[in-house]
Amino acid sequence: MLKKIKKIKKIKKIKENKALKIIGNILYSILFLIVVLMLIIVIIQRTSNNSISIGGYRIFAVATGSMVPKYEVGDVLISKEIEPSEIKVGDTVVYKGEVGGFKDKFVTHQIQSINKQEDGTYKFTTKGISNIEADPEISETQVYGKIIYKVKTLSLISKLISNVYVFYFFVFVPIAIIIYKQIRNLIREDEEEDEDNK
Repeated sequence: MLKKIKKIKKIKKIKENKALKIIGNILYSILFLIVVLMLIIVIIQRTSNNSISIGGYRIFAVATGSMVPKYEVGDVLISKEIEPSEIKVGDTVVYKGEVGGFKDKFVTHQIQSINKQEDGTYKFTTKGISNIEADPEISETQVYGKIIYKVKTLSLISKLISNVYVFYFFVFVPIAIIIYKQIRNLIREDEEEDEDNK
């Protein structure tokens, strides 16, 4: 009788552990997929110098304080390709600079004025919120898109990763946790096999 009770308790414990294990594995897998997808998107954007858009969307990181207080250095922004005719004064756009200190840099600034040309194309004047002077005039072909969203989680990660110590912490600690979890699972499986063999 005592053996049966122990066996029933053991079966219940195993079932409870299996349910928790399944839930834990699902949450772990979802988190892992999200992190991998974010990394893939960031790597694609950086290696392609933002020349590739995914469904008309691109990711940019703010490099200077020209848009404070709206956007801080390190904030990660999502832009969407938009028709030049749909851009309005006050919109924040990302464009690639072609002259002076802006040459070959991605700039995220607000539209100050719009100038429709005789041939139907558009030229824009932009300026950073905290800047005194406006940027050189840009053409519609320089505009990569309108900022539609600030990704708070990626912004936080971007700011943390810019610190070397935090970067190593975020790289090595998760790896150590994954290795520890795998070793613990192997040990647990060995213990369960030993108990079953007894």
